[in-house]
Amino acid sequence: MSYYDDFAKFGDALAAVSAEGTTLTYRQLEEYAGMVGQRIPSRSLVFCFCKNVIGSMAGYLSFLKNRIVPLMVDAAINEVLAANLMEVYKPQYLYMPSELAEKYKDMDTVFSQFDYTLLKTNYSKSYPLYEELGLLLTTSGSTGSPKLVRQSYVNIQSNAEAIAKYLEIDEKERPVTTLPMNYTYGLSIINSHVLMGATVLLTTSTVVAKDFWSFMKENKATSFGGVPYTYEMLKRIRFFKMDLPDLKTFTQAGGKLSPKLHKEFAEYALEHNKHFVVMYGQTEATARMAYLPYEKALEKYGSMGIAIPGGRFVLIDVNGNEVTEPETVGELVYEGDNVTLGYAECGEDLIKGDERGGRLETGDMAKADADGYYYIVGRKKRFLKLFGNRVNLDEIDGMIKKEFEGIDCASDGTDEMMKVYITDERFAQQVEEMIADRTHINNRAFSVIVIDKIPRNESGKTLYKDLP
Repeated sequence: MSYYDDFAKFGDALAAVSAEGTTLTYRQLEEYAGMVGQRIPSRSLVFCFCKNVIGSMAGYLSFLKNRIVPLMVDAAINEVLAANLMEVYKPQYLYMPSELAEKYKDMDTVFSQFDYTLLKTNYSKSYPLYEELGLLLTTSGSTGSPKLVRQSYVNIQSNAEAIAKYLEIDEKERPVTTLPMNYTYGLSIINSHVLMGATVLLTTSTVVAKDFWSFMKENKATSFGGVPYTYEMLKRIRFFKMDLPDLKTFTQAGGKLSPKLHKEFAEYALEHNKHFVVMYGQTEATARMAYLPYEKALEKYGSMGIAIPGGRFVLIDVNGNEVTEPETVGELVYEGDNVTLGYAECGEDLIKGDERGGRLETGDMAKADADGYYYIVGRKKRFLKLFGNRVNLDEIDGMIKKEFEGIDCASDGTDEMMKVYITDERFAQQVEEMIADRTHINNRAFSVIVIDKIPRNESGKTLYKDLP
């Protein structure tokens, strides 16, 4: 039985509370899902334009229950990109905030509720869907790309169960949203908490906004999640000085946190009797593959931890052989029920079955210590060869952030020229000197470029393609 099969079993317990003051009980969610099921045929494709509001969450869960397949996209997606996605996949329905629906006057309105509207599209053609296809998500950093990750019902259920187990989630939890619903990490927080009958606190505000903290405190939020950029912001706004008696757990994924920040938040958690859980995941594995148990947060800071319940890691060398020696780098390979079906790049791909067989080559280079805890050292493809020297771009970024606190940076380039982008002109000369000194790379092989802001997607990941 899947977690979305019977919402009514939690009765009048609150499934969600919004920043606008609206509430949704599990019984109301079951009723809404019933209404959606009467309006939309099973195995239809729906584009769900997401915001962290009740209408969006209720729609997503209703689609799962009725075996209607949603593609989750940001409600703020560029209109041209949205139109391109629609043309490629030809959804039968659009589900969106009611104010957005005004732009689609040529489509028939099926119903409106919770400030969300369901529209019937005019496409004469639709694509058949694989029987176990449950959800479509865009790949990281490509919200306008037609390349999607195909997730199955088993993927969603198994990952929600694993997360609920290692985070010890129960019905008393009250997570506050800090991440978009169309992002696999943000969505996994909803899945794992609804599984246990908990209450999700929905807000569209960010951690730098005062009303976010007011909402969080008033509603006694017990947890939140964040990407590395979130934690950089938290430190800047003096999170360590805040009085948050109800906060029990805070989690991090979506990229590697700098060891220095990892240590600082681990120390804070230890001192204040809270749980800081660093995790590792990819959309291609539904959401999470690894976690660092909170009691190891300080002892193993810098580590992504161990495989989630039901999962397994191996490291492989360039010849595909398994790496068994501790502290030896190899490509990280994950095996588990949450490994997704594969990609879709056009409507015809939606009928495809399981192309991965529960095994994912992550593209991340990692090593394991003698205790079996894993450490990410870089991306397989984030390497350049400059004057014969192999350079890990992730290590360059990490080096700069460690040396110059508060600076934001991103490295990119070709084997002919590495480009290092920073956001503070005062340090340009020092960054150049440090790179040359530490790496022994001739400074003719790289340049330091100052820009106003490092481009990032809604989950905080660097958009390398948008760098100048």
